[in-house]
Amino acid sequence: MASGILETAFTTFLLLIAVQWFEFGATAKATIAAAGALGFMLGPVVVSRVADLGWTTAQAASRLALGAAGCFALLAAVSDRWLFIGGIIVATTLGTATIPLVTQIYQENYPAKRRGKYFSRTAMIRIISAASFGLLVGWILTNSDDSQKLSGYPWGLMLIFALAFAGASYCFSRLPGKTLTGAEGTHPFRSLRFVKEDKLFRHILICWMLFGIGNLMLFPLRVEYLANAGEYADVYTLGFDPTPARIALILVFIPNAVKLIFSPLWGSLFDKMNFFVLRVILNFFFAVSLVLFFHSTSMVGLCIAAGLFGVANAGGEVAWSLWVTKFAPAKHVADYMSVHLFFNGIRNFISPFLGFWLIGLMPASNLSLFSAGLIIASSLALLSDYPSGEKARRGAALTEEISD
Repeated sequence: MASGILETAFTTFLLLIAVQWFEFGATAKATIAAAGALGFMLGPVVVSRVADLGWTTAQAASRLALGAAGCFALLAAVSDRWLFIGGIIVATTLGTATIPLVTQIYQENYPAKRRGKYFSRTAMIRIISAASFGLLVGWILTNSDDSQKLSGYPWGLMLIFALAFAGASYCFSRLPGKTLTGAEGTHPFRSLRFVKEDKLFRHILICWMLFGIGNLMLFPLRVEYLANAGEYADVYTLGFDPTPARIALILVFIPNAVKLIFSPLWGSLFDKMNFFVLRVILNFFFAVSLVLFFHSTSMVGLCIAAGLFGVANAGGEVAWSLWVTKFAPAKHVADYMSVHLFFNGIRNFISPFLGFWLIGLMPASNLSLFSAGLIIASSLALLSDYPSGEKARRGAALTEEISD
């Protein structure tokens, strides 16, 4: 439940505060959108450090979440626009740094043949939390006058996000976790050696980098497209008033409601289907949703695009969170995930800047076509290694069964 509330922060509300309350420029908004990149890029360092300290994965995740809670608590008490950016960067870094640790916990506690199913069931609770919270906040903002919103909205949300991280910290502390074996060596980025040693892993990372950039550079522009429609009136005009409630409906509630419905299906397919085929199908849904979103100016078209994005995101979340468990040796799942996060951090950092820069050179509709083309091309490249991917998946599954 806490994670669902925090999801709305990093996907919608923090950027909405930057756009409508602080009126930041493109660089500041892109910095906020890319804040999680630093935590991703520090993934190998976090895993190495946790292994060196002898902490369990649960202990480390709990302490990182508690630090993020402290950052949001500070932002709730101090109203400074530049402190807002700095606090968001630190809090997001600490929050995203927990991901490889949690993936290792999934590896150790969810059986291989039902891992996707179990993950999708727990994700459904987070989805309900995110959709409900997003719709509630959007409704409150729409029905408040400007003075109320300016005086209480940003700081009240900061406090809620602080409490959510504190709750997450407690939950992490109660999870069963083990100490990490870690990759051999003393270098803090020693996990990156698996990119050189594992050819299939390297191929997946390259393809993921390309279709990830295609998707991520348009992700923050969805808020820009709706919230600042007036600035691009010569390019497009929305056929409705983009109130906070409607923005929350399109960007938070509908995608999460659809994701709730489709999560069990994708969780089951993850356990049964070849990963490469699954990933390509998901990428097709992402590409179609992006093109439809940035070619729509009506509420109906945007809602349909949001629904397709929810379908893709339901499976994308399962695939993104668990795919290394199909290919990595059981004791190195956290290492492999930290490397995946490292490269995810690189694209998370450059993609928003690339998107905000390109939107100044071309209409959003043309940019969406370019992104969709990049997603489709990289998906076809991923399929080129289908045979070796299936062989590696079976090998990893057999190794895990022997280990168990």
